[in-house]
Amino acid sequence: MNSDQGAQFTGATWITTLTEAKIKISMDGRGRYLDNIFIEGLWRSLKQEAVYLHDLQDGFQAKRVIDDWIGFYNAYRPHTALDKQTPNDAYFGAIQMKQAA
Repeated sequence: MNSDQGAQFTGATWITTLTEAKIKISMDGRGRYLDNIFIEGLWRSLKQEAVYLHDLQDGFQAKRVIDDWIGFYNAYRPHTALDKQTPNDAYFGAIQMKQAA
């Protein structure tokens, strides 16, 4: 579990839960804002392309909208950073290449 020095991850109960589950704990150094730039872009896209376009009434509806968008994002939306591949194509193509080698 990696944290960005947020206080939410320093509570004794949280640390004990992770330790008992044998989960390695790591924390970014100060000023590592660049570590978050990719996930921040993902959240921005999710909000602008899905969440803000729907009048979400409850958690069930929100889950459906978010699940649908993530499926689209991974399977159908080409990404410039992935040489215009979808994340699924880039990830599973790399696995197939390793298996073929």
